[in-house]
Amino acid sequence: MTEAPTAGTAPDLRTVIGGLVLKNPVMAASGTFGYGWEFMELIDLNRLGGIILKGVSLSPTRGNPPPRIVETASGMLNAIGLENVGFDALVQEKLPTLTSIETAVFVNLYGTTVEEYAALAAASDAQDRIDGIEVNISCPNVKAGGVAFGVDPDTAAAVTAAVRTHTSKPVMVKLSPNVADIAVIARRVEEAGADAISLINTITGMAVDIHTRRPKLANITGGLSGPAIKPVALRMVWQAAAAVTIPVVGIGGIMTAEDALEFLTVGASAVQVGTANLVDPSASIRIVEGISAFLSEKGIPCVSEIVNTLVI
Repeated sequence: MTEAPTAGTAPDLRTVIGGLVLKNPVMAASGTFGYGWEFMELIDLNRLGGIILKGVSLSPTRGNPPPRIVETASGMLNAIGLENVGFDALVQEKLPTLTSIETAVFVNLYGTTVEEYAALAAASDAQDRIDGIEVNISCPNVKAGGVAFGVDPDTAAAVTAAVRTHTSKPVMVKLSPNVADIAVIARRVEEAGADAISLINTITGMAVDIHTRRPKLANITGGLSGPAIKPVALRMVWQAAAAVTIPVVGIGGIMTAEDALEFLTVGASAVQVGTANLVDPSASIRIVEGISAFLSEKGIPCVSEIVNTLVI
């Protein structure tokens, strides 16, 4: 049995995702942390467990027209449209800025065909500064009429298998909440070779200006994130964790250490902090400190001892 930490001894916050050891279970979520370097003058990136870079496609993407962000009750809607510089520019311009940090760097990949995901995985595999891959399957499958890869078990598995075949790096698949049964999707991507899953991605929503009677987003609908979605995310993480044997990374409305600890308790091995970064750039650091303080207070020697300890 692991001994309780003695006075002055910090708890062990290390966690393992796909064979990759993270110094703590707190990661910055894709799309809320830019390409990492934007936060370098604001916080010490070495204090994070991991950074998920802004989603990237093979070619540059302009994204949706503005307005693209709207505040909502306890959250926000975004319809950025996955704007990004493209994979080549990511390698040439963005990754070099991260060579001085020790924190694990994950690239977030998205495509419109299985073949694009495979090509991105192969290209990522050749980059030393990329430690792991997160696969965004909430994107439209152009060969299936625009239906998102992540809502169908077969297409979700096909993307996962294609990425797994083309890289030796840890593969984490980011699941969409817009499905009938998250456990089915989770099991299929695990069977297809995923090393971990992360969830949830944003929930589709909309907002209306009652004066103009027009949508507040130019795209009409967008992805809802922030504290408003935490109860949904917590439930889905609990269901997914019960369905798979691989690590689960919880996402959705995590603003405080208490929020993060809730996700760990229901089965997440790590968490990603998203919208909170836009409110307070140091949010992730505060959450790391809060988790450590909680473990010390409770006499718990390592963070893994609270994972999946929900009492029902």
